[in-house]
Amino acid sequence: MKKNLREFRKFILRGNVVDLAVAVVIGAAFNAIVQALVKDVVTPLIGAFYKQQSFSEAYFTVHGGKIMYGDVVNATISFIAVAAVVFFLIVQPVNKLISIANRKKQPEDPTTKKCSECLSEIPKGALRCKFCTVKQPAAK
Repeated sequence: MKKNLREFRKFILRGNVVDLAVAVVIGAAFNAIVQALVKDVVTPLIGAFYKQQSFSEAYFTVHGGKIMYGDVVNATISFIAVAAVVFFLIVQPVNKLISIANRKKQPEDPTTKKCSECLSEIPKGALRCKFCTVKQPAAK
């Protein structure tokens, strides 16, 4: 039992689990802000163009059934807003930092070479190709 609790504590205190938990909480809070912005600011502006009080309640009827397209438009606007913020404020800066960090690294020496006969990838020190069995020149 104590071993299980130690393993659980070790799992919970790993950096990526804590980071993920923080990201979920912040993401949920941010989603609430975006939903409120779309519902209370964006859709009333759209509704003003359509001369409706609330665009989220916009619909059309087909054979007596209501198709509520306004709510779908609200959800789509919210999704695009969240995706744009995540892309521009998280993904692009992280990609930039990774590219800056990788610029200073030296490229690794290749560990494979092409077979002189069949052009298959073989280990650099191989004396014979494992695919066509042709003898290979000695590694330099």
